[in-house]
This record gives sequence, C-alpha cells and structure tokens, in this order.
Amino acid sequence: MRKLVLILLISVTTACSSTPKGNGKSKSEGSVKKGKLVNGRRFSRKKDNYKYFSFLSYILFNRAWVHSKVLDITLDAYKECEVKHPKRKFLIMECSNKKGGEMWPHRTHQNGTSIDFGSPLLKNKRPFTRDHSYGLRHYAMKFDTNGRLLRNKKIEIDFEIMAQHILALEVAARKRNMFVKKVLLKINLKDDLFKTKSGKLLKKSNIYFAKYLQPMIDNMHDDHYHIDFGFIKN
Repeated sequence: MRKLVLILLISVTTACSSTPKGNGKSKSEGSVKKGKLVNGRRFSRKKDNYKYFSFLSYILFNRAWVHSKVLDITLDAYKECEVKHPKRKFLIMECSNKKGGEMWPHRTHQNGTSIDFGSPLLKNKRPFTRDHSYGLRHYAMKFDTNGRLLRNKKIEIDFEIMAQHILALEVAARKRNMFVKKVLLKINLKDDLFKTKSGKLLKKSNIYFAKYLQPMIDNMHDDHYHIDFGFIKN
C-alpha cells in the first residue's frame, strides 16, 4: 500500500512539472494511422494560458506526447494568442502515446503529429472555461449546428478565437519546416468558422479541412478540432 501511495505521489509531482518531458532527437515514423514516435516530448500538465484536459489521460493513459517540433509549434502559437488575448485560456486534449502506435478509440494519433484541441467557448459572449475541468467527459459534449451547447444554449463555440489559433499554428509550423496538414471539425460547423473575421482569412489559406467525415467521426468533432501536422519535404 505504501509503495502504491509513493508511486501516485511521484506521478502527481511529474504531472505538475512545468517543463516538458523527453529528450533526444524526435522522429515520427509511418503515418498518423499507422506509425510510431521516437524520442517525443510530453506537454506540461499546465502552463500560463493552457492546460491538458484530463488527469487520467495524462497520467494513466500517458497520451500527452508529440514530436518535439509539434510541441514547439503549439507553444509558440499559444504565446501568440496570449499577446492578443492575455486572459484567454486554452485546452489541449489527446495527442499520442509516448512511443506512438494505436490509441483507442482514435483512428489516428499514432506518430506524434496529431493533437485534439478543445474548442474555445463563450457563455453569454464571455470566455467560458469550466469545461477545462470536465476531463474525459469533454469528448461527450454535444453542440448544435450553430455551435451552441445542446444542454445550455448560452454556451457556444468561439469560432473567431478558433480561427486565430489555427492560423497561429500554421505560422509557427512554417517556421519549423512543417505545416498544418489537415483539420477535422464537424462539417456543419465549418460555415460558422469561415464567417468570422479570421475565419475568412483561414478559408483563403491553403490549410486543408476535411470535406467529408463518416457520421460517427463527424459527430465526435464538435467539442474539439483535430489537427495533423505535416513535414515540408525539401
């Protein structure tokens, strides 16, 4: 029993670390659907303007790992968002296992280049972050075709901030010879995203958004947007 308590205490201490874990040169092998991650980096559990969404996912499932470049891209984008919106908090959801590979129930997330980002929310037109404490239940949140939470229509997706974040990710990725390869968002939410000021810029960019998703997959991508990063070939 004492040994178990000690292990849990060590785990909690590690989880609260402000320094990303991992060392060595990162390598993403194979694809997001069949691949592995070598020498990845694990996101800090929490930083100034972002947090990882689930203690269980972070500690027990160990799913906060990415390629080192993807980690740097994500942190740079959050720094840019912090300049524009200093009080805004963001949410990282599941990434990859420490060594990549299959990660149920995801069909991708296998080589450290995929991240699920929690959709930024508003309540009565003001930033809402209570969902940041939902843990794994966050994936069960359901929104209507206009991006409003089904159980409370006062809560809605902040599409403008979402668009700004995706654009910031693309800029940060290009600096590291990578790019936003693919975005998965529930199909009927894309129009609302592209109608915003930054969404119009996003639509004009070369960032690819999935044009069709199988119904089950589509319904899973209303509370978050999935992003795959790609490497630019020289």
